[in-house]
Amino acid sequence: MNETLAGWLQILALVGALALSFRPLGDYLAHVLTCPRHWRVERLVYRVGGVRGDADQPWPAYLRGLLAFSAVSVLFLYAFQRLQNHLLLSVGTKPVAPDLAFNTAASFVTNTNWQSYSGESAMGHLVQMAGLAVQNFVSAAVGIAVVAALIRGFTRKKTDRVGNFWVDLTRIVLRVLLPISFVMAIVLVAGGTIQNFHGIQSITTIAGDHQSITGGPVASQEAIKELGTNGGGFYNANSTHPFENPNPFTNWLEIYLLLVIGFSLPRTFGRMVGDNRQGYAIVAVMGLVWAASVAIVTANELHSVSSSAGHAAGGMMEGKEQRFGIWASALFAVSTTLTSCGAVNSFHDSYTPGGGGMTIFNMMLGEIAPGGTGSGLYGILILAIVTVFVAGLMVGRTPEYLGKKLGAREMKFASLYILTTPGLVLVGAGLAMALPGERAAMLNSGQHGFSEVLYAFTSAANNNGSAFAGLSANTAWYNTALGLVMILGRFLPMVFVLALSGSLARQQPVPVTAGTLPTHRPQFVGLLTGVLLIVVGLTYFPALALGPLAEGLR
Repeated sequence: MNETLAGWLQILALVGALALSFRPLGDYLAHVLTCPRHWRVERLVYRVGGVRGDADQPWPAYLRGLLAFSAVSVLFLYAFQRLQNHLLLSVGTKPVAPDLAFNTAASFVTNTNWQSYSGESAMGHLVQMAGLAVQNFVSAAVGIAVVAALIRGFTRKKTDRVGNFWVDLTRIVLRVLLPISFVMAIVLVAGGTIQNFHGIQSITTIAGDHQSITGGPVASQEAIKELGTNGGGFYNANSTHPFENPNPFTNWLEIYLLLVIGFSLPRTFGRMVGDNRQGYAIVAVMGLVWAASVAIVTANELHSVSSSAGHAAGGMMEGKEQRFGIWASALFAVSTTLTSCGAVNSFHDSYTPGGGGMTIFNMMLGEIAPGGTGSGLYGILILAIVTVFVAGLMVGRTPEYLGKKLGAREMKFASLYILTTPGLVLVGAGLAMALPGERAAMLNSGQHGFSEVLYAFTSAANNNGSAFAGLSANTAWYNTALGLVMILGRFLPMVFVLALSGSLARQQPVPVTAGTLPTHRPQFVGLLTGVLLIVVGLTYFPALALGPLAEGLR
């Protein structure tokens, strides 16, 4: 009973904290993205980069800047890992293997943070700080920049300009991510998360044995790992490790950090389009999906029917930390798979078929409740466009969203966006299952083994980064295949989002009439929720039926 009460209290406290953050953080983000004035340090960054801070870009130029920056980031991070044994603070680490270095570079630049390595033994402190942590900031900022460009497409008229990528990137990092991460890193240190430059320390245990423990600058990376929905852990155990996540308070704080920007961005959307009600409708859909997922996963883990041991323990405690228990573990699992965050505080592979299947389904939704920093909002806005189009077909009217007509061109971009990720997931998982050598990497056979592979490609294509485990993914084939899926899953959708933004920005807004579908009422909230569930269900149901659904029915 005490655990149940504590579980409800932490959920209520989390919802309350997110509600209190919604307006001030959302308004501040809108101010950052629309403010005409540049800070002095920002002008210095523009001067060094040869950027004209007051020059807006058409969407192809915005896209070229984004892709060029990301390509250089991949090359830099790849070289950083290959040469890390020659760098300061290498703490005895060796050069990372070429295929693993590519996989890691692609992973962190795409905000996926999939890890096929043990961080404390594979990466030196300098690579962790100046390589991986830096990408935690800029990859998160790229996602917010893209959704800012999409929102400008709705607000502008008869123009081909959607903003300046370099300005958006610089402002988001300097005005939003850095200051919040700085404060939260201090709070984490106060909560017990370590922050030092120690190498490998030999510790004598209570039993008299010796254990090697690596220190490092953990708290500073932990803050942006969650805030930017990155998820890459300093340690292999990620947020189950007591140096990263020492106690229930830091666990609750980490969940809050990985949700706060995603749930605040709908307010930013409402402010930028001049109608806060639009933001309320979007956040209502996000909240409904998140709450339903929390209820389903928690219920499955509390009332496991898969083993008598689960009942004896009061629920499915296998793979979960005693420090957190079932409620906090389920809350973390749902929140990390509904955002593009790979952080974990429990072993998802040990979840019940219903609980584990729901974590896969969360990612298959496109991580839109609330999703990653920026990517969640532009993902749900694409689905909102599809919803308006479907509603228009029902009444025989040309669909309009926020005063912009949705014609064949706009719907092609939206359709390509929706089809890209499922295509990558299903083709990748199909190839892995068709190749005998790659099937051998599964530690489990049957439905559960297929679920492990499906989870891996779903996580990579949706830029989540969490793992079902049980899969030996650190092979040349998996490192290469998953790395390519991460890159395509990140940047192809961005191409379609920016192209859609440019198409919308060129239009002249149409006036609202009696036949215009209201997109701020509960009716639209229900329609949008139904569309995202049906679209995902029709796409992924056969694959889910072969994996977690079949396992749950055994």
